[in-house]
Amino acid sequence: MTETGTPFKHSTPELYDRYMGPLLFEPFAKLVGQRAALLQPDRILETAAGTGIVTRALHLAVPRAQIVATDVNPVMLDVAARRLGSDRVSFQPADAQDLPFDDESFDLVVCQFGVMFFPDKVRANEEARRVLRAGGHYLLVSFDRLEFNPLPKAAGNAVAELFPDDPPSYMERGPFSYVDPALIEHDLHAAGFTKIKLETVALTSCGSARDAAQGLVLGSPFRAEIERRDPSALGRALDAVTAALAPWDQTDAPISAHVVTGAK
Repeated sequence: MTETGTPFKHSTPELYDRYMGPLLFEPFAKLVGQRAALLQPDRILETAAGTGIVTRALHLAVPRAQIVATDVNPVMLDVAARRLGSDRVSFQPADAQDLPFDDESFDLVVCQFGVMFFPDKVRANEEARRVLRAGGHYLLVSFDRLEFNPLPKAAGNAVAELFPDDPPSYMERGPFSYVDPALIEHDLHAAGFTKIKLETVALTSCGSARDAAQGLVLGSPFRAEIERRDPSALGRALDAVTAALAPWDQTDAPISAHVVTGAK
């Protein structure tokens, strides 16, 4: 079994990195870097690294660490490699559910906003634990419920209004499909992790409504949902989402996620 394949194959990785990064990912990437620095790891494995938004934050926060950043989609990793050149960071295509690394070869495994897309989450957790050294840590971030993340919620509602007979359910099926803290903790326990600490963290992002709309409509898998219904609808969707996000234009917008640490 592989990850949900190439969920970003229909989007433009450069748009994802430019617009989705500041909108949803960079605030938590900074937090992940801070948490990683407290653990003082020598070797870090990142799964579902995408275009390297978290990789860059980890490298900045723990510059002495050796980082291996992986993703199932090599096109995303190509962008990551262009954004970050360092002899302490390498990029390698890999499935988080079947990691090509030896047992006990990392001090820290990080996965931010990727676990939602893994078909077998327990298996991915087991693989993370397998490659961790004794005493190592797994740092996992998954979005909180959609109602606590108003930008993607508003975007989903705006696009649904364009297709009332077949509204896309990507938000609920994809990035906001793994929101139950009890289930997350259960899946980590099932994989053998102990000393699990789960915090629900509220942060903010700030930017233009148009930039945010470009990220959500053009630079994410949401694009494929729109194009399947009407290939000519991207422009209309972009305008509709821009209007829906106007209340947060150039002002702080809440984003909420579960930040989880498990020990081996």
